[in-house]
Amino acid sequence: DGYFEQVVRQCRYSSKDLQGIEFIDSYVFNKAEYIRFNSTVGKFVGYTELGVKNAEAWNSDAAVLAVERGELERYCKHNADLHYST
Repeated sequence: DGYFEQVVRQCRYSSKDLQGIEFIDSYVFNKAEYIRFNSTVGKFVGYTELGVKNAEAWNSDAAVLAVERGELERYCKHNADLHYST
């Protein structure tokens, strides 16, 4: 019993071209995704009432968006060679 919170970070590689990489940062509460950042969209999208409120706040904060947008370079592109070698 209790609550379950999870953050899922994904790099989706569609080709060896580094321009085809997509970074997704999902926030899940009790198995329901409530907000997601997608590097292709470039902003947070909310899926629940709380997620929509958080998306509005986080999208209006340039520092938060800069960190998320930087994750594509730092997290995905940096590890692309590892992904392609397996």
